[in-house]
Amino acid sequence: MTKSNSLPMHRHVIKVQFMHTNKHMHIIFIKIIMCNIRTQPINIVLNKRKLLRYSVVGRIQKDNRTIMRGIKLKPNNSIIRYQVLFIPICHNPLIHGPVDRVEEALSCLAPYDPSGRFTSADEKNPFLYWKIRDFAYAYRFGITTPLAVAELIIAGVEEWNNKKPPMPMLIHFNANDLRKQADASTKRFEQGSPISVLDGIFSAVKDDIDCLPYPSKSATTFFDEIRPVEKDVVCVSRLQKCGVIFIGKANMHELGLGVTGNDTNYGTVRNPHSIDRYTGGSSSGPAALVSSGLCSGAIGTDGGGSVRIPSSLCGIVGLKTTFGRTDMTGVVCDAGTVEVASPLTSSVEDSVLLYSALAGSRPMDKLTLRPSPLCVPNLVSSENSKILQSVKVGKYTEWFHDVPDNEVSNTCEDALNLLCSTFGCQIEEIILPELEEMRTAHLVSIGSEAFSDMNAHYQAGKRTEMTLDTRASLALFKSFTSADYVASQCLRRRIMYYHMEAFKKVDVIATPTTGMTAPKIPPSALKGESDYVVSAKLMQFIFAGNLLGLPAISVPVGHDKQGLPIGLQLIGRPWGEASLLRVALAVEELCLKRRNRPSTFYDILKT
Repeated sequence: MTKSNSLPMHRHVIKVQFMHTNKHMHIIFIKIIMCNIRTQPINIVLNKRKLLRYSVVGRIQKDNRTIMRGIKLKPNNSIIRYQVLFIPICHNPLIHGPVDRVEEALSCLAPYDPSGRFTSADEKNPFLYWKIRDFAYAYRFGITTPLAVAELIIAGVEEWNNKKPPMPMLIHFNANDLRKQADASTKRFEQGSPISVLDGIFSAVKDDIDCLPYPSKSATTFFDEIRPVEKDVVCVSRLQKCGVIFIGKANMHELGLGVTGNDTNYGTVRNPHSIDRYTGGSSSGPAALVSSGLCSGAIGTDGGGSVRIPSSLCGIVGLKTTFGRTDMTGVVCDAGTVEVASPLTSSVEDSVLLYSALAGSRPMDKLTLRPSPLCVPNLVSSENSKILQSVKVGKYTEWFHDVPDNEVSNTCEDALNLLCSTFGCQIEEIILPELEEMRTAHLVSIGSEAFSDMNAHYQAGKRTEMTLDTRASLALFKSFTSADYVASQCLRRRIMYYHMEAFKKVDVIATPTTGMTAPKIPPSALKGESDYVVSAKLMQFIFAGNLLGLPAISVPVGHDKQGLPIGLQLIGRPWGEASLLRVALAVEELCLKRRNRPSTFYDILKT
């Protein structure tokens, strides 16, 4: 990925010295050292030596257009009060761990109001998924316990797993281990010492992410024999430190080499909104578990839309972080340049909390990519509405509406229009050249890297144990030459330039997440399927997130005439997750009444 500064620098600069901050960092006090402003836009550069603990360099810059307009500053060494719009979460693990990061993120969310959350859905109270804070409230006030919830999850998983034909959401599941984790969490609540707001929250991990005591097969029949699991992957251990309970290893498209979720080894996962439809992939099991209500969140991997596509088709939220934002150590495919581990959740709020816990770059990426500080949007700020008013959403209309079914693009466009009419933000027309070239460059990049990972096993004869779909993909990837790969990297750099030019005019880029809603599962596909036409439609809008390493999020914004979910994708600048989450939260809130209850849904927080 080409490393690029997400915030364009300008010659007009204010230099200030950090003085102090209040407890939750909602207010920061700074001293003006130098002021050289004649025109907008401006930057604020903070004294880095004073910000080892409160690192906000680059964060205040993000929204200076709004909060600095009309303010005249002079270098008079006076101390001024300055409201922070993005809350930095300390990214130094020696100072702050995942529990601290989650608590700081929690302080940025709007105050929790349980009224209306524990009532039945009706016209005034539309269907809403239970959020992480709902579970935390129920546990703390004795409405239920993690152990009681675990029993409902076990019953739901076993019911789903016993369906014919097989359609298991989990490949590896141990009810006794789940009860053990839930019992430990229950005792912490009884003692009045829960670890964090995530204590007792149930999650699943995709089968290509190491999580003891389970093997990692990547939905193959053999991978655990050649790659034993020795310890938890970093993102799993971070969530466990917060008290998250893992229910097992979720189903997926074999080796992640497909976007429908078809799996002939263990059974194809079905879409909770319509069980004759695909979930999308390759994180098919995680998406189905969250969509059906069995988990508040799950961790998947996204190398070619594998978090965003199933999230869109299943009507949930899928966040794909900037490449290098999360530590991929221990993930089966951690050597490539396109893949990240990211959360799938039922709400954007829950994405904020899980993202805060699992994010944090590995040392190598800190040196090579130089990530910006980990931040979340400050939603308790009085400036939140003004920030949203200043947001510019980029839309390439010709590309936006280039879908087989206009119902998809029209629903997404309605959501954008609603966002603009409510908050006053603007839609800016942009052009993104060489989209087909971007598709080809992504295919060559991910294909070459995937085959490089699998080549030794492929040559050793393991290809005969793979599904026909996987063999076909690997045969294609094997045909790519080193010259093809180098050429794709040249294209990658050029296309990154086009996108960064667009980001000089806009804050986020909006597209439909997929070009179609959930496709039907043909009866013949249960024995295997390679439908590249369907795959192309599902992947149509996802390439920038992976090839360029940009953060992106899929937010449910409605349903088609058949009741199938439609997702809107928002793409941000590198390291711009905070801006992305702020806009996504606004879109989600506006479209809540458009979300329908899945036909298969388990209410695991029965009260």
